[in-house]
Amino acid sequence: MSTLFTDFFNKINTISPLEHNFTEVLGSIALTPKTLYFRGKLPENMSKNGSKRPPVVAIVGSRHNTRYGEEVAYKLAYELGRRGVIVVSGLAFGIDSISHQGCLDAGGITVAVLGTSINNIYPKPHLPLAKKIVENNGAIISEYAPDNNPITTYSFLERNRIISGLSDIVVVVEAAEKSGSLNTATHALEQGKEVFAVPGNITNPYSQGCNKLIKQGALPYTEPGDVLRLLFPEDYVKKHQKAKKQGLIGDNDVETAILTALGEGLRSGEEIMKKSNLPPEIFNQRITLLEIKAKVRSLGMNNWALN
Repeated sequence: MSTLFTDFFNKINTISPLEHNFTEVLGSIALTPKTLYFRGKLPENMSKNGSKRPPVVAIVGSRHNTRYGEEVAYKLAYELGRRGVIVVSGLAFGIDSISHQGCLDAGGITVAVLGTSINNIYPKPHLPLAKKIVENNGAIISEYAPDNNPITTYSFLERNRIISGLSDIVVVVEAAEKSGSLNTATHALEQGKEVFAVPGNITNPYSQGCNKLIKQGALPYTEPGDVLRLLFPEDYVKKHQKAKKQGLIGDNDVETAILTALGEGLRSGEEIMKKSNLPPEIFNQRITLLEIKAKVRSLGMNNWALN
């Protein structure tokens, strides 16, 4: 690994994808990049003997996201970062930058794949975000060598094969019917990766791409557990067995989380939401349904108990 030159916040390194355990998966994709340039630190393998690659999830979506898309992307990225999952995206405006930031806020590691040369951070307003990624043990990656002429070498569509290629799972949060995010999803499907799409309002043009993906067979994304269940199946098996043993199984993961919290002795709605990591609107909806199903009873003042 050689240093090409010193730049504004870190040295730029060059590597063949097959030289590092994080990037070697790119050796199996179409049009494998011959060289990668990166700033920062590439994620290392896990486990005591360093033999297990960390789980990696790509979160991509519209540059013109809605508030709904922002909430979904941020929460997913935050939960993934909190669990030690590497979040990969493209540093673009909208869903990409929200996903990087959510992972960073959770203390996680995130990797940005540029569609421009490695020394031309694009878009320019995201230079502070790029610095933050590097400063927090992440990396900025490009297949394009340093270029002294700003943005003369770029291809945002071609870089999408690298985003999906590095990932185990790709989640599309919001996307128009024709968008770069759908291009990433197409690469992921060709590479044999699991693809999730966030269902959205059928009248919203930035949900049409996701809804189309779901009709074509992508998995609908509704909560972080959808992705975490695939990445950490053993955790969910143990959780389900424990809840089943205690008779605390709901009709979905949210109900099970609430029942489990009550089974642990929590009573306050605030405590249950904190324990289950649920937003108030979801908690209020589900606790009401559980009360209708006669699985819980109200103690008044937003306190609850098992029936």
